[in-house]
Amino acid sequence: MWQTPRRFAGLLARGALSVLVVLSWPGSAMRAQVGAPPKYEVDATWPKPFPDRWVIGGLGGLCVDANDHVLILNRQDVLDADLNAGHLAPPIIELDSAGNLIHSWGDPALLDPRLHSCYFDKNNDVWIAAAPSGMVQKYSHDGSKLLAQIGKKGVLDSSDGTEKGQPLNSNAPRFFMPSSIYEDPQNGDVYVSDGESRRSNRRIAVLDSKGNFLRQWQPEGMETVHCMSVSNDGFVYVCNRENARLQVYDKMGKFLKNISIPWKPYTEPPNGKATDSGGAAVSLEFSRDRTQKLMYLINQNNSQVEVIDRETGKILSSFGRAGHFVGQFDQPHGIAVDSKGNVYVTENRGKRVQKFHLVSP
Repeated sequence: MWQTPRRFAGLLARGALSVLVVLSWPGSAMRAQVGAPPKYEVDATWPKPFPDRWVIGGLGGLCVDANDHVLILNRQDVLDADLNAGHLAPPIIELDSAGNLIHSWGDPALLDPRLHSCYFDKNNDVWIAAAPSGMVQKYSHDGSKLLAQIGKKGVLDSSDGTEKGQPLNSNAPRFFMPSSIYEDPQNGDVYVSDGESRRSNRRIAVLDSKGNFLRQWQPEGMETVHCMSVSNDGFVYVCNRENARLQVYDKMGKFLKNISIPWKPYTEPPNGKATDSGGAAVSLEFSRDRTQKLMYLINQNNSQVEVIDRETGKILSSFGRAGHFVGQFDQPHGIAVDSKGNVYVTENRGKRVQKFHLVSP
């Protein structure tokens, strides 16, 4: 239903601690073809402290707008005891590239609390997906207006309309657990990955600019359809979370290829068999150059970000590790990249967002 509405050297410099993570980097406009590869440096001063003793919960996804402002999705799942020491932060928080708070918003009556991902369209308005909400929504940039909604809050595409029902994967503009959204800037078509968790739908649904159902496909061999990104040249990349790969399709749903995302347990399991602890393909973002040469993928099994050559599918390098210190991750969940090549990562259990910025060689 459519409605209108990040060498660790203990270095202190100007009070800022920086941890450098060296990445190999393919030839690009960001550096000369010959020379030392660039580095990523986690910015421990970003973001700036929140006002009014804000307490944030687990963070779902995040996205970057045309002004390189970062929008983070706060699930507000905090402990009651935490609220003795502060105030619950709003659901939607907008920060500038320096880490300053620009704006916050979110009406609980309209939004679903388990916020999952967001996407800015060509007009700088923002799509938001929450699971299990049964809907995706489009808001004006400042959140003051609900511009569009597909599906109905609280009514899921299941046999009984709830989480407990059997998934239907209906040929209809309604959802079970929407995970990612993309709006085609050419024709306004809206792509939704619907299948954030097991026992939900497992599909990519495509709607027209008015929210009418056009088509869908169910990516093969997926327990969940946890994330999706569409490249400028029209390829649809879908995260096969548990089976350690990306699956690539054209816009009509024709399968093109797999991109393997290998991983390994650093502690040998007792039975010698590696077991997923979150999945190897959890959240995906492209670099902002015209050809989108690089992909950035969250590998939750190893608590790191994989930097991938989009053409070849080769993992060029990785950064991050499990932990709670600066530059480490506790269940990384969302990833976004700005026009300067800065990478932003949200953590669900870690309840924070970190910025990794490009350092010129």
